[in-house]
This record gives sequence, structure tokens and C-alpha cells, in this order.
Amino acid sequence: MYGGPPGPPGWGGWTPPPKPGVIPLAPLKLGDLLGGAFTTMGRYWKPLFGMGLVLWGGSSLVMVAAMVIAYSAVASHLEHVVALPQHVDPDSSDVVPLLTAFGVVALLGIVLVVLASALMYASVPAVLQDAVLGRQVTFAAVWRRSRARMASMVGTVFLMGLVVAVPVLLVMVAFFAMMVALITLDGGNGALTIMSLGVLCALLTAPLALWLWVKFSLAPAAVVFEGQRPFEALRRSSQLVRGDWWRVLGITWLAAAIAGFAAYIIQMPFSILGMFPTIITTADLDADPSPTAVIFAMSGYLVAVMIGQMVAQIVSGPFPLLVSGLLYVDRRIRTENLGPVLAEAAAVPQQGGSPKDSTPHHGG
Repeated sequence: MYGGPPGPPGWGGWTPPPKPGVIPLAPLKLGDLLGGAFTTMGRYWKPLFGMGLVLWGGSSLVMVAAMVIAYSAVASHLEHVVALPQHVDPDSSDVVPLLTAFGVVALLGIVLVVLASALMYASVPAVLQDAVLGRQVTFAAVWRRSRARMASMVGTVFLMGLVVAVPVLLVMVAFFAMMVALITLDGGNGALTIMSLGVLCALLTAPLALWLWVKFSLAPAAVVFEGQRPFEALRRSSQLVRGDWWRVLGITWLAAAIAGFAAYIIQMPFSILGMFPTIITTADLDADPSPTAVIFAMSGYLVAVMIGQMVAQIVSGPFPLLVSGLLYVDRRIRTENLGPVLAEAAAVPQQGGSPKDSTPHHGG
């Protein structure tokens, strides 16, 4: 009835498949995938949103503190640069500290985003391990499992980003080279050549980036569900996606679109509320305000936007990861007859809470 090798007695005919948790243990339709993700968010919102609050909230606080420290260290240099008359080049003694401060803050932001993303990529499948089997899970257990897989997840996220970023970076380099050529060559043959190369580069690399992105999209789930290391997780994802690439692409894009729309709706009130104090404070600015005054006047709006983005990330961020994790389970049910194994595991009381207890390994 569901394809693949037959399951245990009772699965044939009109008997519905067992559903101990958020999904039926049979090949999943689109409604099962989306419904399972929403149900998981409803039943397990405490560990999911709790992890998001700790990770994204903590990262935001660290970034705000870093920006405040950086600004206080280079405020005088920034004012010197802003106050320079037109056509006067700034002194290197002012530019170097500004670039250094910007570089340090940007590097810190990249590190925080990678670590927070890796832990979120690990925590969502950790919740799904119990959600699929209908078991309860605590924030402490999810944190413990996520932390145990963090090193492998960081490597996996880095490799996924590296593979996909290579063609994207090539497109960006071509684009900036085209802009420079258009400015310096006044639209001559050189600019036309670079523009053509940029378009050709985009046409050649964008499909490759998309293909690789979908091919490796199930790797984070393999890291947590099977305890795979980065390169093994990429190979595992490639194996599971094979033969179902278009379906994985469509469902993943749909989940991302739903999450993006929800994030936009959540952020909108914060952006609107942040405008009111900004309008009031900017009305009191002098004709030639200092950078400090401008930043202070914009602080209300910036804080509101940051809070809105953080809330949107916490609420909507887990949804695409849940759909991706359920796609991983679905692919294993379809290709490896995992359903009966999960049904048997769901009937066994949970013991120990290890990351490998809930969902059997490949071939297990």
C-alpha cells in the first residue's frame, strides 16, 4: 500500500499506519510533512523556542555589547572622518582604527552566527527524534544532545556553505567587477565584456549551487539522527536525496516561503513601533548633527528592528529545519523501510536519553 518492502502484519489493506508521534510511520505526503512540523512546534515549543531564545538572544546581546565597545573605541576617529570637507581624503590614522573595529565586529558576528546556526541545526532534529516516537523531551536533554553534536554540525554547516558559496562568490566578484568597469570605462567594450561574463557566470553557477544545496540539505539531520561526521553526513544526504531531488527542492522551498512570510508578519509591528521614537528624536537634531547624535536618534528604530528579527528567527526559524528533518525520516521510510523499525522503537520505553536512542542508524 505504501510502497517498498512490506511492513509487519496489520499495515496492509485499509489499516492506517501507526502514528505514535507527530507523523504516521509511512511514506509522508506534503500535508503530513507540513502538519508534522506545525504539530511539533505546538507540542515541543518549550525546547524549540527555548533553544532559539538562548542562542539568538545570547548572540544578539553579545553583538550589541561588541558594537557599543567598538563604537566607544573609535568614536573620535569616526567624527574626524565625517567632519572632513568634501574632496578631502581621510588620514590613515583615522581610517585604520575604523576598519579594524569593523573587521573585528564582523568576524565576531560570523562566528556567532555559525555557532548559533549549528546548535539550532542540531537541536531541531534532536527534538524530532522524540517527536516522531511520541515521547516527551526536556530543554536540558535537547541542549545536551545538541552540544554533543556541535563539532560535527559546525563542520557540516561550514562544508555546506563552502560548497554552495563558491559559485555565489564567483557571481558576486563578477558583479562588482562589472560595476567598476561601468564606472571607469563609461560603458565601453570592456564593460560590455565583463557584463557578459558576469551573466554567463551566473547562468552556469546558479544551477550548480542550487543542485548542491538540495543534494546536501539532509546532512544536518544525518549528523544528529545517525551520529554522522561532516563528510559522511554529506554523502548520506546525497544518497537519500537521489531519485527525489525535485520533490525535496519543492518542499524545502515551500517551507522556507512559509517561514519567510511568518517572519515578515512578525517583524512588521516592531518596525512600525520603532519609527515613532525615531521621528521624535530626529526632529530635534541640529542642521549638522554629529555621528553620535544620529546613532542615538536611530537607536530606537534599530533596537526595535533587532528585537523583531530575533523574535521572528526564534518563532519561524525552526519550521524549515523541522520540515527538512521530516523529509529525512520520509526518505528513510521510503528507501530503507524505516517505518516498522520506528514503530517497534516507539513501543519501547525511552532509556538514557542518548542522541542515538530514538532513531535507529542506517542499517540498524
